Amino acid sequence: MLPERPFAFQCAGHTLCGVLHPPAAPSAARGVLVVVGGPQYRVGSHRQFVLLARHLAEQGIPALRFDYRGMGDSEGRLHEFAEIEADIRAAVDAFFERWPDLEEVVLWGLCDAASAAAFYGFQDRRVAGLVLLNPWVRTEAGEARTRLKHYYLARLREPAFWKKVLRLRWQPRRSLGHLLASLRTLGGRERAGPAEDWRQMPLPQRMLHGLERFPRPVLLILSGRDLTAREFEDTVAASKGWRRWQASPRVDTRRLEEADHTFSRRVWREQVETHTADWLRSW
Repeated sequence: MLPERPFAFQCAGHTLCGVLHPPAAPSAARGVLVVVGGPQYRVGSHRQFVLLARHLAEQGIPALRFDYRGMGDSEGRLHEFAEIEADIRAAVDAFFERWPDLEEVVLWGLCDAASAAAFYGFQDRRVAGLVLLNPWVRTEAGEARTRLKHYYLARLREPAFWKKVLRLRWQPRRSLGHLLASLRTLGGRERAGPAEDWRQMPLPQRMLHGLERFPRPVLLILSGRDLTAREFEDTVAASKGWRRWQASPRVDTRRLEEADHTFSRRVWREQVETHTADWLRSW
């Protein structure tokens, strides 16, 4: 593995910061661009992005991680995940400039960065694959439904909850207030009229639009102990289009039953690294 190379590049008149992780083999033709979710920067929670990029470089796969506009050391106002297409394109351009042997790139993203990758991937022929971890498909009704199904009902089955009640340490006003708020949200209707521009679609439909139009391999990694992953799974279960997409031969789904949202323990992080590297070598 060669020394890491920090550098600056331009996006819409702003200077962005990136770090290239070159492998020892100079002929590596497929690289990984780590797209950062917000609010986050290129190091990642628990240094996950740094360690992932170093692992990939050790496996002979060049990797680039960067800060999009308004994050970390990059200039500009803070952009939402749905507004960083220009940042991703600029990073892909910079990756190809600084690694001349590169022929294609895979986008790797956690949470709303996975959503951003889904929006962008089908628009750039240089993108050969996507790695999506606990994708963000949050809507108000979806969040309420997920909390009711995977949090409140699950709490009723936990001995620790009933011990808390018996010891008079439970705060019913606060808990019931949150529960009633979720029920009111769930009882309302999500108003989403027809959208001529796919960018105006509700988030789940917008993501599906992008993923259905992306013809290349996708690695989907879901945590077993994460409400964001549960909401994604519920979204898939409720939609014929989503179910058809996930059942496609090009989508490889892996589930880490004990992992949390950010894969905070070393064993979970290393599983993600292994899944990513093995998948990249499988096609």
